[in-house]
Amino acid sequence: MTDNPTEAPKPADDADKDTTVVPESATPASPEPLASASVASEPVPSATAAEGVPAAEAGAAFVRPEAAPKRRTAGVGLVAAVAIAALVGGAVGGIGVYALVGNDGGTPVAGSGTVGTNLMVNDVDTATVVTGVAASVAPSVVTLSVTGGTAAGTGSGVVLSEDGYILTNAHVATLEGATSEPTIKVQTYDGRLFDAKLVGSDPIADLAVVKIDSDVVFQPADFANSGKLNVGDTAIAIGAPLGLSNTVTSGVVSALNRSITVASSAVPDKAAEGDTTAPDGNGYDPFGPWRFDNGQGDSGSSAPVSSVISLPVIQTDAAINPGNSGGALLNDDGKVIGINVAIASTGSSSSSGAGNIGVGFAIPANYAKRVAFEIIDSGTATHGLLGATVADVTEVQELADSSVVGAAIDSVSSGGAAAAAGLKKGDVVTSFNGLPITGKTDLTAQVRVLAGGDKAEIVYVRGGKSYTESVTLGSL
Repeated sequence: MTDNPTEAPKPADDADKDTTVVPESATPASPEPLASASVASEPVPSATAAEGVPAAEAGAAFVRPEAAPKRRTAGVGLVAAVAIAALVGGAVGGIGVYALVGNDGGTPVAGSGTVGTNLMVNDVDTATVVTGVAASVAPSVVTLSVTGGTAAGTGSGVVLSEDGYILTNAHVATLEGATSEPTIKVQTYDGRLFDAKLVGSDPIADLAVVKIDSDVVFQPADFANSGKLNVGDTAIAIGAPLGLSNTVTSGVVSALNRSITVASSAVPDKAAEGDTTAPDGNGYDPFGPWRFDNGQGDSGSSAPVSSVISLPVIQTDAAINPGNSGGALLNDDGKVIGINVAIASTGSSSSSGAGNIGVGFAIPANYAKRVAFEIIDSGTATHGLLGATVADVTEVQELADSSVVGAAIDSVSSGGAAAAAGLKKGDVVTSFNGLPITGKTDLTAQVRVLAGGDKAEIVYVRGGKSYTESVTLGSL
């Protein structure tokens, strides 16, 4: 059974501008180190301020009732080297998707700043909600340094459990598919470094789980119900853009039910059945591969592109840059609402200067959490399969005069979920599980969000009439 290369989170309107979506991935460590800012630590309510806040004078301690997780204090903090990874991608429905991956062509540079166990709030009177969230959640966000072969890069991760399971993006943990056996170092908010191993990756959701080998007790992040988000809700991003650990930015949830398509170098064969995309008439692949640019002219390896994946995402204007990939997007309660994965960048071709323009994307927490714990339990995660090839209505000649907006069924696999639900070639799916479907990317992304065997309600139009059917998805 094949699903078109489209499946989106909850479909949202496409951006009017012809922008390029850049999956923020690992941040490139650049040849030239930037001065690393040592951060003053001050106790904050269960919060630990983000690294990067200069420690002026230690003010009143803003301390959280619960004791911070047991940990030995570390000494040296990572100092980010600055170099922007080349982002390669293409436009999909007006938005080109890029992976923001950072490569360093050399050895990561270490800084001399020491970060304490508790982060200090210098002035409690001027502290904001963001201040409290940054302080309390800092211990639950880490920086990953990954190497494999000639490739290397940095990204972010979110602590899932006290015993050291970390959630990040697959393109961060595998260097965009360049290696299945990465060497991973994890740096905690207080500067300690730990070795970690890849537990499993899921290229379809662009998520991966790594495990720290240590008896230290870590502070897991709390996850919110991303299904209850509203446009305009507070959105706070914590991660390591450009290798700058503990960086905090804030904004709002700009849009929900958005879907984007990005290149994947390691999607299983099944996913590729209906998700491969040929280059356009100009010979340019609009879903171009995420290339790992070392920024120094070294020949870093890049993964071969086998297909594209459709992701459901939350859109935010909180500043997100290369290296934020895998980090947390939080609400004003300090709970994870999404895992940062990509950014939009102006232009339709790769650019080593791509960065934040106020359009960032995160994988919804509900989806990320399901995939993460399936990986921990069994090493892999499952995804729904509709058993049909889908296309945008404008791509189907027979529907050229149609005024219906949705995803057109181009072909149906015998014995698949779509066939069992009675779907036929020419049907136009307009809603999936209560979410509006505006095109193939929306439908593919939403189908993949569910696990194999899950049931969903699908609304489609045939011959000018609307029908509703229940479908039991196959497994991918």
